Amino acid sequence: MVAYRNSALDQYHSSHVDAAVSEASPHRQIAMLFEGALRKINSAGHHLREQRLPHKARELADAVKIVEGLRMSLDAQRGGELAQRLEELYDYVCRRLTQANSTNDPVMLDECAALLRQIKEGWDAIADPTAAGQVQ
Repeated sequence: MVAYRNSALDQYHSSHVDAAVSEASPHRQIAMLFEGALRKINSAGHHLREQRLPHKARELADAVKIVEGLRMSLDAQRGGELAQRLEELYDYVCRRLTQANSTNDPVMLDECAALLRQIKEGWDAIADPTAAGQVQ
């Protein structure tokens, strides 16, 4: 019975997240990716401290996928040098997360989280054109 309830809760959570993403503006969707990556890195750090290494590995694998999603969302044509630098930074973060996973190094996790937080703050400071009815 517990397994069924957990499965149902997982399904509810998944459908709730899917609905939130589909209703969000593109600007908000990118912000959600940052939030998700930071949440996964934080969770991985918690699992690392508790020596739950399989859980840590799963969370870091998810974080890498999310950062890859951020990288894939870049528009090199319109973004120019900024997009190139972000691509390099996302690549670096993915490599460091992978290293942190293999070495169980919490300092690397902190470094990656700090880098992503800094980018997220910049992203959050950019006005969402759809929020003010400025959809182009």
